[in-house]
Amino acid sequence: MKTYEGLKFTKEHEWAREEGGKVYTGISDYAQNALGDIVYVELPEVGQKVNAGDQISVVESVKTASDVYSPVSGTVIEVNEALEDAPELLNEEPYENFIAVIEPEDLSELDGLMDEEQYREFCSEED
Repeated sequence: MKTYEGLKFTKEHEWAREEGGKVYTGISDYAQNALGDIVYVELPEVGQKVNAGDQISVVESVKTASDVYSPVSGTVIEVNEALEDAPELLNEEPYENFIAVIEPEDLSELDGLMDEEQYREFCSEED
């Protein structure tokens, strides 16, 4: 399982990366492996207000569909439109391909998420 230093993770297998006061979010390598070949991504609406834990996206694979949740509260300010034509990018490079960018209300919400080491341990307990 690949992870990237500096990312934060949720128990629902989303990653979050703070960059310039914005939070980029997507699904983890663990999640894309569990889903299998991703065939569709329903992107959130730009301008949508979200609370931490709110569903913001749906990722469909040949096996199943899975909800994607916001790691922080705030406003969706950008979505990765490349995923509309190439959802498989989430399989190929899950940490390079965000689903949404959120302008957070409170960056300290990231402090409540798991770091890379905690997430690896969490995933090993799930297997």
